[in-house]
Amino acid sequence: MPEFTSICPKTGLPDFGTIAIQYRPDKLCLELKSLKGYFQAYRNLGIFYENAVNRILRDIVKACQPLSARVRGEFNTRGGMRSVIEADYARTSTPSSDR
Repeated sequence: MPEFTSICPKTGLPDFGTIAIQYRPDKLCLELKSLKGYFQAYRNLGIFYENAVNRILRDIVKACQPLSARVRGEFNTRGGMRSVIEADYARTSTPSSDR
């Protein structure tokens, strides 16, 4: 998502960045149209960078139960600092065969 936007919860100013998702699906995958709508929900949400990246990863794992996933957020410079946040997930055990 090259045009990720959210709102800084402290200042109320917009934050801009790029979110990259890499995942290894198991039985389910993410629908791109739904993913686009999901990202639009962040547009007016007050959330810190780290929280956004971790929340996106949690939501991906919940939605499609991948074998592994990585979310990387590269946020534009603000206050003289550029931020790059990464979160990883790897399934530790085989899921139940009753799904």
